[in-house]
Amino acid sequence: MGHPVESESGAAASFELPPGQRVQRGWPVTHYGPVPKFRPERWEFRVFGATADGDKHCWTHEEFTALPYTTVVADLHCVTKFSMLGAEWGGIPARTILELAPPAPTVTHVMVWAEYGFSSNLRLSDFASEHTIFATHKDGELLTAEHGFPLRLIVPHLYAWKGPKWVRGVEYMTADRRGFWEERGYHNIGDPWKEQRYSYQEEPGDGPEL
Repeated sequence: MGHPVESESGAAASFELPPGQRVQRGWPVTHYGPVPKFRPERWEFRVFGATADGDKHCWTHEEFTALPYTTVVADLHCVTKFSMLGAEWGGIPARTILELAPPAPTVTHVMVWAEYGFSSNLRLSDFASEHTIFATHKDGELLTAEHGFPLRLIVPHLYAWKGPKWVRGVEYMTADRRGFWEERGYHNIGDPWKEQRYSYQEEPGDGPEL
């Protein structure tokens, strides 16, 4: 790896295409399984695992959406080879969650959990990027249910599967563990600028053994 994620990725609306990608006009709907029904009275966002204080932290939907709102202009690169350039994502920065519910010093990775038990693992450094955002809006409008409402994670410098739709929480981990697609043959890191699409491309140290 050997270089900063931010400078390598051009995450803030680079208007450049990673290898093997094509520019997409519009935003295709891509996901596995049904679209979950949003029930605000039952919804909560949880941070758990190796937290600094050992406690679980929870926010209701009303509390979570009241957190400081910001926007990030960034690209979205899907592993299916389309890229959407220069979108404006609005929501709560991942760094805000790290500040409100700090991880223990030994935390190296996070698992982002979504509806139906879907999960995606990230290095803590990827999660802590200034461009990583829990998005509620795109281009000033609320996300649609098909695109992840009420909450999806956007990690612009990684392939889009690393940012799940319908997010419900984050688990702090002291060792790496593969998420849903990573267990099913996708690359453990998922850097589009290195075309890290599939697990057979992994090099020693890229992830846990399958």
